[in-house]
Amino acid sequence: MKRAAKKVAEIVARVEQRIGHTFANAERLERALTHSSLRSPAGGNYERLEFLGDRVLGLCVAEMLFDHFRDATEGELSVRLNQLVSAQACSEVADELGLHEFIRTGADVKQVADKRMLNVRADVVESIIAAIYLDAGLEAARAFIHKHWKPRAFADDAARRDAKTELQEWAHARHGVTPVYRVTDRSGPDHEPVFKVTVEVEGAMPASGESRSKRAAEQAAATALLEREGVWQANSGQDDD
Repeated sequence: MKRAAKKVAEIVARVEQRIGHTFANAERLERALTHSSLRSPAGGNYERLEFLGDRVLGLCVAEMLFDHFRDATEGELSVRLNQLVSAQACSEVADELGLHEFIRTGADVKQVADKRMLNVRADVVESIIAAIYLDAGLEAARAFIHKHWKPRAFADDAARRDAKTELQEWAHARHGVTPVYRVTDRSGPDHEPVFKVTVEVEGAMPASGESRSKRAAEQAAATALLEREGVWQANSGQDDD
């Protein structure tokens, strides 16, 4: 027991160094790093923190965009916001910080650095944001977010539209119809499901995509159709949302 506690304390200290925040209550950070698959005696995982962190991230990024892009329309701001708070963007921050080394999971969840675990890494980043917010307030959370999201917010391609939006506009312009998404398969354990979604556009062949969430699978399916129809070049769309 003492050895396990010491190991957790070492992990917390290393993560604190990487994210630039020392916790008054280290238990918050420990929980932010704990996946629901881990059956720990103390209990608790990052799911509730993820819920809060998602909202704190959205507020701080929306505020940042509102202040910087003063002539942008609501539509442009929304596109930028959706891109910046996506699972892809959050997982990139996790990868930059090397957080996959510290995420605590059960035996049935392995290879957190794998692309299929993108959402897990994204969830942990949002959970850490919530943990910082609860530990030291909004200013501390905002400082962390600005450090890692400002370069993304002001990048040249930051206003690229997501695949579902692009596909809807293409389908309306080309065929006068709206894309229809259907979940065609669900596999994996309850805590780590994989959804397969097929998108249908009248006048075009269907396309499919897979991911850990229905929304991300829809994005993957839309990307596949856009790339197949030559609207997007391969890898120019979003992998996850």
